[in-house]
Amino acid sequence: MISCKHITKIISAMMAAAVAFCVWLMGLSQEAVETLGGVEVPMAYETALFDTEKIMHVDIQIEEEEWADMLENAMAEEYYSCDVLVNDQKICNVGIRPKGNTSLSAIAMNPDTDRYSLKLEFDHYVEGQTCLGLDKLILNNNYADATNMKEAVVYDMYQYLGADASLYNYAEVSVNGEYIGVYLALEAVEESFLLRNYGTGDGKLYKPDGMQMGGGSKGGNFRGKPSGFDEKELAETEKGIGAEHADFPDGKTPDFAGKMPPGDGDFDFADGEGRKMPDMGKMPGGSHAMGGGNGANLNYTDEELSSYSDIWDSEVTDSGKTDHKRVVTALKNISGGSELEKYLDVDNILKYMAVHAFSVNLDSLSGNMAHNYYLYEYNGMLNILPWDYNLSFGGMNQGSESSASEVVNDAVDTPFQGTEFFDVLLENETYLSRYHEYLRELSQEYVLNGRFEEVYLGIRSRIDMLVETDPTALYSYEEYEAGAEMLYQTVMLRAESVKGQIDGAIPATDEEQMADVAELVDASGIDISVMGVMDMGGRERKSARAAKRQ
Repeated sequence: MISCKHITKIISAMMAAAVAFCVWLMGLSQEAVETLGGVEVPMAYETALFDTEKIMHVDIQIEEEEWADMLENAMAEEYYSCDVLVNDQKICNVGIRPKGNTSLSAIAMNPDTDRYSLKLEFDHYVEGQTCLGLDKLILNNNYADATNMKEAVVYDMYQYLGADASLYNYAEVSVNGEYIGVYLALEAVEESFLLRNYGTGDGKLYKPDGMQMGGGSKGGNFRGKPSGFDEKELAETEKGIGAEHADFPDGKTPDFAGKMPPGDGDFDFADGEGRKMPDMGKMPGGSHAMGGGNGANLNYTDEELSSYSDIWDSEVTDSGKTDHKRVVTALKNISGGSELEKYLDVDNILKYMAVHAFSVNLDSLSGNMAHNYYLYEYNGMLNILPWDYNLSFGGMNQGSESSASEVVNDAVDTPFQGTEFFDVLLENETYLSRYHEYLRELSQEYVLNGRFEEVYLGIRSRIDMLVETDPTALYSYEEYEAGAEMLYQTVMLRAESVKGQIDGAIPATDEEQMADVAELVDASGIDISVMGVMDMGGRERKSARAAKRQ
């Protein structure tokens, strides 16, 4: 291990003083807390690390045996000690571990790669230690994303609207000075994120997860399989079998992956190109989201705290029964449409809804996956914070023939299949109008007026060479180029469809689109699979279309 000798002790003393100062702030009177809490606190790392015009450089300095052991036992998600050089900042005794759910399992199952996403926890071994105020840094491996930029584009959209979301940048990552690849660097949604966005207010943060995925003690179920789920039934459903009761007019089975659990149902689809699935969020015999029955889908069921265990079990900050009661009270009032401005950070959630709907991320509450978001509660008010967008823009559809139209034309007025939580806002004319305005900003101002092209070209100019020389890349450079260009076309068409939907020229609900496919934007030139698909350990990445031809 490369040692920093006495530096750690010095940093510890400095950080202890900083922590004491924060504790003093939090101990002020309620009036002072209200003055300081809820107000953004400028953080040095915001510009020093997350200036997207400059690539971040991260060198992980660790004994080779330790690095190899960590990769060999990645599913345990255990921390190892290392020193890290981030740009010109040296931080000693940092905790590092592989991270992820589906991506972690997929890489562990793949004998051809050990390119894991990584979590750097600067304060894991040294209390209060940070990198310019940042307590934890995420390095995402761009799993299932040949474009290398889906998440970057989505987080840039959040920044454009001014929503509460993680800062992002690209990082040139090396181990002991040897380049291992270009990763997407994200500000972790933890203490420093809360301080930057909400000041010293003592809010509670949760990461609800009803999917039971990932490694270590969290279990090993893949793609949101709930406990007791039949292995054979899952496999058949993912192949499009197990839907024998459905009536498909052209004899083709629609893509069920990520959209519904197995079950019976008689579904009639409208004829013609661009057929859409019915709203699979409201199906008989189950809660909206797979595995979301213990609160992760944010639907109010009753006042029993045990009914929401998937929220409490995934707490990020310490919380107790009093805190949990505030969340349940908020969920109850939200479900009944009572005092929404008191129980919801309405404006931020409308921004979240707009970006989330635009990006068509089915690995979340947009599909039937009750995970990949954070829930923040402060003084009884709830807020939703975004997370995990590598499977956005159709990444869950695995390249099915109908998926391009489903992604490009995804209905903006029925964007969440996995929960009723947002329904009360969509059913309110005032909030629906504001939500549409945010969608208009994204489609017209961000995309069609040129901001997206600037971001796209800027990213390409900074990472093209890094991708080309990336020794652990999950896709070839040719696949990256094709994927990036396909993403550009997809986003442009998505903007055209979204603008048409909010202007009334294109149907804006699933039901209306099934009844009138003629008005949908033509997506026949889009091949979703080119942008990357899930690959659970296989050596080959085949689109559903290619597999069907064999």
